[in-house]
Amino acid sequence: MVRSKVGKSQVETAPLGLGTNKVGGHNLFPNLSESDGLETVRAALESGIQLLDTAFMYGKGRSEELIGEVIADFPRDQVIIADKAAHDFSSGEMVLNNEPQFLKKSVDDALKRLKTDYIDIFYIHFPDEKTPKSEAVGALQELREAGKIRAIGISNFTLEQVKEANQNGFVDVVENYYSLIHRDEEEKLIPYLKDAHISFVPYFPLESGLLTGKYTKDSTFAENDRRSKSEKFTGKSFQNTMAAVDTLRPIARQHNVDVLQIVLAWYLANPDLTAVIPGARNAGQIPGIVQSAEVKLSKDEYDLINRNFLSV
Repeated sequence: MVRSKVGKSQVETAPLGLGTNKVGGHNLFPNLSESDGLETVRAALESGIQLLDTAFMYGKGRSEELIGEVIADFPRDQVIIADKAAHDFSSGEMVLNNEPQFLKKSVDDALKRLKTDYIDIFYIHFPDEKTPKSEAVGALQELREAGKIRAIGISNFTLEQVKEANQNGFVDVVENYYSLIHRDEEEKLIPYLKDAHISFVPYFPLESGLLTGKYTKDSTFAENDRRSKSEKFTGKSFQNTMAAVDTLRPIARQHNVDVLQIVLAWYLANPDLTAVIPGARNAGQIPGIVQSAEVKLSKDEYDLINRNFLSV
């Protein structure tokens, strides 16, 4: 896979990575197996995936610890670690914190859990309400100058917050919610990022399984299933998404792959995206993710997929 620079930094990454919120993210997902998490990360790295996207909030540091166990067995320069912090539990309650002192401590703590001496990309996970964004990013710039991080990221920031954070041109990458059925960032944020030479990495690319092809218009969910209460998985929204997903099935058959690979191939072909980070719960899901890098959509196929999902 062709590697791309992350913003203006010296970090380069292939476009296919792994989101690791299901690796140790016990506070986010029920019934997670840590052995599955370890095997998933190992399988990803052995399959050629290098970018691992984690966060303190994935298990309050447990995801970082599990990743640290695995990467110890691989050459450090062959792994790109993206990490995030902003959730502060020091008061006994969770608050968002972007204060320089907090961010610096968060990086130091993450380095210990990851058992490494640098983090390739470090994101402010969410903006807080009080810290000037350029001041928060300035703290990360000091960490970069100290060699503790190599690229500066921000996540879940609005366009105005991104502009404020990038006052001094230090921001390299933004990670925000974006998918085939959630295209809001295309209107204003992505054009700004392109002009500012800032990379863009979307999260939730598979929309909790909605875009994998495993559901149909006739799919229903039990009353005690959280999806039965979700607008995305019920009513007109669900029907519209499934109609668009159905248009992917002939393309998948043409390429002799599943819908999952076609969706990921669309992201990989999207010139506005630097990387895509689908998640996996177990190692058995890794080959399907990796296979998407082998799918080469024609321009007509890419444009058709784009049009079919714009109205969802």
